[in-house]
This record gives sequence, structure tokens and C-alpha cells, in this order.
Amino acid sequence: MLTKDILASLKSYTANLSKTVTFVLQTGTHSKRDELKKFLEDIAGVSDHLSFEERETDGLLRSPISFLLEADSADTGIQFSGIPGGHEFNSLILAVLQAGGTPLKLDDSLKSMVANVQGDLHFEVFVSLSCHNCPDVVQALNQFALLNPNIKSETIDGGLYQGLIKERDIQGVPSVYLNGELFANGKVTAAELIDKLMALEPGIAAANADNQLPVQDMVIIGGGPAGVSSAIYGARKGLKVTMIADRIGGQVKDTMGIENLISVPKTTGTELSGALQSHMDDYDITIKEHLKVTNVTKGELKSVTLSSGEVIKAKTLIIATGAKWRELGVPGEKENIGNGVAYCPHCDGPFYKGKDVAVIGGGNSGIEAALDLAGIVKSVTVFEFLPELKADQVLINQAEARENINILKNVATNSIRAEGGKVDGINYTDRDSNESHALDLEGVFVQIGLVPNSDFLGDLVDRTSFGEIVVNEKCQTSEEGIYACGDVTTVPYKQIVIAMGEGSKASLAAFEYLLMNGEKLDAAVAAEEALTQTAKVA
Repeated sequence: MLTKDILASLKSYTANLSKTVTFVLQTGTHSKRDELKKFLEDIAGVSDHLSFEERETDGLLRSPISFLLEADSADTGIQFSGIPGGHEFNSLILAVLQAGGTPLKLDDSLKSMVANVQGDLHFEVFVSLSCHNCPDVVQALNQFALLNPNIKSETIDGGLYQGLIKERDIQGVPSVYLNGELFANGKVTAAELIDKLMALEPGIAAANADNQLPVQDMVIIGGGPAGVSSAIYGARKGLKVTMIADRIGGQVKDTMGIENLISVPKTTGTELSGALQSHMDDYDITIKEHLKVTNVTKGELKSVTLSSGEVIKAKTLIIATGAKWRELGVPGEKENIGNGVAYCPHCDGPFYKGKDVAVIGGGNSGIEAALDLAGIVKSVTVFEFLPELKADQVLINQAEARENINILKNVATNSIRAEGGKVDGINYTDRDSNESHALDLEGVFVQIGLVPNSDFLGDLVDRTSFGEIVVNEKCQTSEEGIYACGDVTTVPYKQIVIAMGEGSKASLAAFEYLLMNGEKLDAAVAAEEALTQTAKVA
């Protein structure tokens, strides 16, 4: 399972561990246990700081194919049930490194919040090894466990626990349970997990309100290609730059294949997101990941309030928050997310093997989703609202050639039906005849485009009726000193390469603003510092 090249890489990665990490495998018998045992023994063999034990854990572990990590003989709270291959191999290795003493790449405010959790939290994360969204959740919860002994995190390979999957009626991943109750279902980010933690224990962020950064030259909201480009260009100018993002990579991280980023013939969203992070690491950029902006106020110094309770003052602000999946807005959609309604065919498609499903949307994303699913499911029915499909002809040709893809055009989806908590069909109308129809199926994948992430701004800057931020040729918004770039703006053609260019342009324009208004901004900073000092004395 593990090649010589992989083991050689692991030997290099683990060379500087400061603690001894032990894989503790539950005793017992299982058809996959020998495979898991060799897997763990091979990893443990690459370093003197790694070891392997078989032990009866008195019910601490779920089954004979469950194991936990100890660091210097102390339980880390991290468990895996199954063989963490595929996308979860990185989660395992990262957990080993972090348990062994590698610093956690979390902002200090987040570390403080997690450490302040008082209740006992036992998380179970059901994953598919082919899911590229699952590792974000697994890795976040593993870090939570390392920061707080009250928190336990168990990653469960749904493919090896079909009985448990059926018992809990899980139809999408990641599916997160807390103390036996559903906590988060379907696609979820680490930032959303933090928000849910704060909802459980509102007081965990209290201390962060007094821990503030000095005034920043540039604050960037958003960590996708546009935001990263802005941050790097700002840092290269020697500016004090802070980025606030729920995750580095943004929507790009959900993209499987990327073949139109000029000079990079082929990559994936995960690889590109890693490259964006790596490039930023070369510069002095303050990154506050897994956090959201709850309020922004304008003025000569902009004030940005974070979900952690922190308030950051900035001379310029760049909004690069991108877009999110557009929802249908029909009855049965929100109620059944994770129970038959999904937005990511790559993550949730394997749960519908041999079943009948629908894809809503006849654009490129919809037809691509239908083609991906056709190799897994029994049948795919594409629902397109307009009389003709909007996808590229080459994709349409491929879809029409597949025997198990059926395309319905000029139809309106009215509702998604469910019975016993599971989707069992769609009700729709033929727009030509106005006749109502019903189609029995077990899964619905919504692929109808994106909506800009701009609601949090309120009336701060001018936006279109669609929510896009109105910008000029220099990415300037209607408010002085506030810029916007990427998919959240009115700039046409939502593409990665365009977002990168717009991000760098926004940063250059903001730098020009700083040069032209230096004296006025310096006076505002001096006034802010005097006010802060007075408050401290009082």
C-alpha cells in the first residue's frame, strides 16, 4: 500500500519530531485488520519517534480496525476507524506531525477559543476516502483535540462501516456527529465548525476582544485566487497586510480538475490551494484563517470585526470573498441537504452507486456533473429550465452519447420530495405544456451557478441587484479606500486567471491610494493610537 517513495518522504517529514507518537490498534479480529496493521507498522518504521502497539482499550476504540494516537504515552484524543488512505492519508500524517510537536497552523485567537471550551466534546466524522472536502473537517477537528483534552475526534471511513451508515441514514459526507447527535452535515468548512463551537459556548471568544493588531495598511477579506494575489502584491510593497478567510483557496478548493490556468496545463483545486498557501508563506502576511467577518465600518480607517471578537483597523480594505453555490429555493431542498440533496458530485456521488439521480442545471457544471455521475449511478436525469442547454457543445455531445443520461429541457423544478427523511423524487412542470410531472429518484445534485458572497457588507458599498460589488477599472468601489476583486464583483467571466489578475490590480490600486493619502492616513492612525492609549490608562 505504501511505496518506497512515500516511506522515504515520511522519513524526511518525521525527522524533527520532538515527541514519540504511538499508533495504538484495538485488539480483535476483522477482515481488514491485517492490512491496517501492516499500514501502521510501515509508517512507524520510518522513524525512532514513531511506534506501534496492539492493545485492549476497554471500549475507548470502536472496533478492531480502529486506532488512536498517543504522544509521549498520553492520549491525543485523535482516533481513526478504518484505513486512512486516499485523501485522508494526508490527514493522518498531519495528525502525526502535529501530535509529535509540529506547530499548529492556527491563529492564536482560534487556539485560545478552542482551548477555552469547557464541555466534553466527542466528534465523529464520517468520510469517504474519495471526498476532497472531508480532510478540511477532519484536520480541523484533530487540531481541536490536540488543543483541548476535553475534545475527542474520530474519523470513520463510511465504506467500512456500512451498518453504521445505514443506521444513521447518512447519504453525504462529511457528516459530523457531536456526542452522538448530528452536528454538521454535507459540505462544511472549518470556519463553520468554529461558529458552531461559539454557539455551544459563547464565552470562548471573550478574551480576543482585547487582543488587537496594530493598524494595518491593507486588510483583505477572502482567501481565494483574488485575495491571495492581493495579499502577495501588498506584501511585496512592504505593507502591513492581514488576510481574513474562512479557508485558503476558497471555492477553488472544491474544483477537481483545472486545465485553463495559463502555464499550468493541469492541476486540481486542492493542489492549487496548497500552492497559494505556500506562495503566501514566503511573505510577511498575517493570515486569520477559519474566521468570518461579522461587521465592517467605513471611514479614513476601516474597522473590521471578526467572528473571534477581534477588531482590526485598516487604511485600505480589499474585498475578495468570491461566490458560493446558488440554491434552487424550492421546498424540500434545504430540509434534505445531506439526505439526498447535494452540491458536490465528486464528494457525494459514490453514495448513490446504482441509484437514480437528477442534476439540476444544464450549464457546464451541470453537464460535467452528469458525466461524472454517469459512471457511478444507475441513471442521471438533467433538468434544464431554458429551452436549450447552456453547456459547451463538446460536453453536450458526450452527455447525449451516454445511455444512462436523460436530458429534460424547458422544465421547472417545483419541489424535492422526501419520505422517512430521504429524498425519493422530484416534482416538476413542463414549461411548454404546463403539465405537472413526478420523477422517482434518490438523489438530487444542484448545479445552477454561483451567488456572490457579499451580504455581510450591507450598504457599505454599491452592489447590483444580483449582489455583485460594483467596481471601476481599478477595482475601486463606491467607498474611498475600499476595493473589490474576483467573483464577488461586476467584472465578467468568473475565471481563476481573471480573479488573480483582478486581485493584483486591486492591491496596486490600494497601494496608489496609500501613497496619495499618506499624510491624512498617518494622522488618522495617530489619533487611533492616542485613543487606544487613553482607554488603556482608564
